[in-house]
Amino acid sequence: MKPDFVVTRHAALVEYLKEEGVVEKDVEVVPHAFSDQLIGRHVCGVLPIALAAFADAITVIPLSIPPELRGQDLSIEQVREFAHPPRTFIVKEIT
Repeated sequence: MKPDFVVTRHAALVEYLKEEGVVEKDVEVVPHAFSDQLIGRHVCGVLPIALAAFADAITVIPLSIPPELRGQDLSIEQVREFAHPPRTFIVKEIT
């Protein structure tokens, strides 16, 4: 099952996700998400764990970004270079 919702402010990451077939071309993308947007969805993005628990599943693209590039917008070429295979998690609150 592919993520049906992407949370990121990075355009190059969205391009990469589509190019790699991780998400559909018409996937909904938002820069920030709220709990009510995540319920019942498979989300792609980096979220605080308490927020991720609202989603059915969360997929991340681990990036090995060099320290000097952290906090900057990456180009699509850089995303391709630093990206690792997608990883999907289920986060559930137990208390």
